[in-house]
Amino acid sequence: MDITSILAKAEAGALLNKEEAVALLHTENTSSSFYQLLAAANGRSRRVFGNRGYVFAQIGLNAYPCSGNCSFCSLAETHFVVGENYEKSCDEVVAQVQEMETGSIDALFLMTTADYPQERFLEIGRAVRQVLDRRVHLVANIGDFDGTRAQQLKEAGFDGAYHIVRLREGTDTRIPRETRIATLDAIQKAGLELYYCVEPIGPEHTYEELADEMLRARDYKVNMMAVMGRVGVPGTRFADSGEITEPELTKIAAVAGLVTAPGKSMNVHEPKKMALLAGVNQLYAEVGINPRDTSEKTEDNRGMGIRETVKLLEEAEYRVERRA
Repeated sequence: MDITSILAKAEAGALLNKEEAVALLHTENTSSSFYQLLAAANGRSRRVFGNRGYVFAQIGLNAYPCSGNCSFCSLAETHFVVGENYEKSCDEVVAQVQEMETGSIDALFLMTTADYPQERFLEIGRAVRQVLDRRVHLVANIGDFDGTRAQQLKEAGFDGAYHIVRLREGTDTRIPRETRIATLDAIQKAGLELYYCVEPIGPEHTYEELADEMLRARDYKVNMMAVMGRVGVPGTRFADSGEITEPELTKIAAVAGLVTAPGKSMNVHEPKKMALLAGVNQLYAEVGINPRDTSEKTEDNRGMGIRETVKLLEEAEYRVERRA
């Protein structure tokens, strides 16, 4: 298929189908068409997002062997490689939020392993909501849950939830795809904002698989979209399986922005400068545990801080709000 005609269709506001998405993903990363694709995605971002840049921050609350057993995760039950088990108390989480430069973030994610006690999570959420600026969205990044729990999250002060069907869910993880989809439906029915991502992308995944998740996100009318590369965490099954390149991840971000067509933001994770030329206007800062890291304090290792992410976005000429 002709890339020029596909990009023209996207620019006109028409929805791209799976065949067109796959065709864009097949763009050679060293070709002139690659830059044509990036320009189209960047153009849409600047036009739709109005040069607004967003920083989301995430705090990892605990590190325990997780029954989800994701083959690529440092916290999996069969290959827990973080070190010692640990869990932040409610007071510790609240203190950490109060110490953060929340005046520059637009959303705060609280992340746990799949088996974390849900009542405890709600308690921490309520406490965090009391000290967090109402203009900052509070987002749950937790295991699967039903409609009742989704409503409880909303009542506790959460504005949204990060939830996805991972690539090769049920094969590279122990969680059935149907369980993930049921949670997505619960999030939508409760009126929580859904934050979605195509992840974790590795060399083993086909473009058809990536396109399916881009279209799933569009079906759920996702406004905050993302793509994330798989990291070869030492000690996990994918430690020596290779990772996709930065140009490849940048291309995938460009295609996701055009295919899913989010209304608020497009993210790449982990933060990459190149992707900021491909329509990415949102980056994550991380504190605490990180499933792509073996350190209990990812802010001292793989994770990027709030000031660093703000600087990257501003260097790409995105406007980041700074509140007092």
